[in-house]
Amino acid sequence: MKLLYLAVFFSLFLTVVSAQDPSSPSATKPNIVLFFVDDLGWSDLGYRNPVFESPNIDSLVAEGMDFQQAYIACPTCSPSRATLLTGKHPARLSLVRHIPNDIAHGFDKYGRTDEKYNLWKTDPAQFPCVNWLDLEYTTYAEVLKDLGYYNLFVGKWHLGHEDYHPIHQGFDQQIGTSNAGHPRSYHPPYFKNSEVLADEKERYLTDKLTDGAVDFIDQYDGEKPLMLSMWYYSVHGPHDGREDLVKHFEEKGLTGKYAHYAAMVKAVDESVGRVRASIKKKGMDRDTIVIFLSDQGGAFENAPFHGGKKLDTLYEGGARVPLIVHWPGVTKPGAKNNSVVQSTDLFPTIVEIAGGDASQYGKLDGISLVPTIKDNKTMTRSDPIYGYRAYEDLYASVRRGDWKLLAYRSGTVKLYNIAKDIKEANDIAEANPEKQKELLTKLVEWEKEMGVEKFSGVQ
Repeated sequence: MKLLYLAVFFSLFLTVVSAQDPSSPSATKPNIVLFFVDDLGWSDLGYRNPVFESPNIDSLVAEGMDFQQAYIACPTCSPSRATLLTGKHPARLSLVRHIPNDIAHGFDKYGRTDEKYNLWKTDPAQFPCVNWLDLEYTTYAEVLKDLGYYNLFVGKWHLGHEDYHPIHQGFDQQIGTSNAGHPRSYHPPYFKNSEVLADEKERYLTDKLTDGAVDFIDQYDGEKPLMLSMWYYSVHGPHDGREDLVKHFEEKGLTGKYAHYAAMVKAVDESVGRVRASIKKKGMDRDTIVIFLSDQGGAFENAPFHGGKKLDTLYEGGARVPLIVHWPGVTKPGAKNNSVVQSTDLFPTIVEIAGGDASQYGKLDGISLVPTIKDNKTMTRSDPIYGYRAYEDLYASVRRGDWKLLAYRSGTVKLYNIAKDIKEANDIAEANPEKQKELLTKLVEWEKEMGVEKFSGVQ
């Protein structure tokens, strides 16, 4: 009789377990791979521009969801990374420029400093920016660790020297992480005054980082779900392509820096393909969500947009980036989504995917994209998204619906309807005073919330 009762009990138990929502915290958690590329323009991929070759990323687009209007809150190196990790706007973090890491800004030759803040000579507001991401902020790695994940970080950090590196911010292991914001060269020795990846073997930097990620995946025991943060130094300068790929693009007619840049993009694409292939070989692909994006617009042409990394960065060419998500069994092949989304949304999205509740982690400036990824409907935001930088006169943007306002510290205001004017060629501020007033009012309110109102250019 006892055996009969036990059989009935286990039958009921298995029925309950099998009926659980697979996305609930108690069910199997998916692996997550976050590919984060440096300075890759919105149109610098093969599926948007035939000059480039990116068959692996193109395949990711064909399999997943391609967000057409994804923006970086502060399109530059360090701020974009801090926001991705914390879900907080860079203005809230007082990190609205890249961390300079140079002697002129008080750093030693190893990229270290005891000074918490730096100033920028050409910044008219003289906004003091922090030199590291404080350990007090909760990162997605720390949240996922609490949820049972193993966190591997590979590549560029640029959020402070050794005391603030990934292994102190929730990651279990880091590979190829230096104090530098960019390499000396993509060929060894890669970094000045650093022993990171300092062996004598000739290997292109992007490939070497990929070797580390693939070797880890090949040996991973799978006891915990894996969060792989694959943050490339590429395609940031120096524009130094792999020799065989440079030759390939020169044979196709590209010259100089353009051949090198195209070669760098292709090397990143090869890396994406290798990592995904290793995941598939391991039998993890059906349980792995892949996210791909860039930290800001490109350093070269960004057609059809105006602006880019080096000039007018809060225009579309500098702030709009590729964002691709593949979620097996959830995203429909070739899905395109026109929601206006921002880098602030990634933290709550990753936390929800992992089965957590992002609302438990203080004030966040983004919203989870999980419902949008699941139903592929255009998301309507209740609040605008804000861009903010502290380098030059142009310092803030406000995007609400199709409308976008650009604010300058000198008091200049420009207004565009992005749906009708994707090139931002026709300033219609004077013709739309009510819309201009509405967005300026929102900007002033937001600046007060961020605690940066004394640096405002609104007059």
